[in-house]
Amino acid sequence: MTTATTTRVATLADLTALEGQPLGTSSWIDIPQQRIDTFADATDDHQWIHVDRDRAATSQFGGTIAHGYLTLSLLPMIASNLFVIEHRGAKLNYGVNKVRFPAPVPVDSKIRGSVTIAAVEEIPIGKRLILDYVVEVDGQDKPGMIAQSVVVVLDPED
Repeated sequence: MTTATTTRVATLADLTALEGQPLGTSSWIDIPQQRIDTFADATDDHQWIHVDRDRAATSQFGGTIAHGYLTLSLLPMIASNLFVIEHRGAKLNYGVNKVRFPAPVPVDSKIRGSVTIAAVEEIPIGKRLILDYVVEVDGQDKPGMIAQSVVVVLDPED
């Protein structure tokens, strides 16, 4: 994956200025069968539509497709491709408000994500970011995923 333009944020205070701002679109990410198989092994989700090439070839998808949660798991990589917070505090996945998978992500396709910082909220330990994602699949009209994630960025420890 090549690097897209990256927004650099020096401090937590600087995050507030990005609220409501689209951060751009990440570089393309390849989705080969090996990545799908590795995810299946890591999660013990070996559902045939993901790992059985012969059976999946006869399905309505014409081949294997990536797990929806594999696509979801790539959100931190997509975000880090677009923005970096340059302080020492930890960044923690807090949760997901909503996720939808409008279209499958076929094996050997490419995906990329666009990110918007929907909200920046003050919390006692730092900031809570609400990030809106749209993950497109190369050559498809419908996105492979639409999601809203929540990330907590902790104040740096001195």
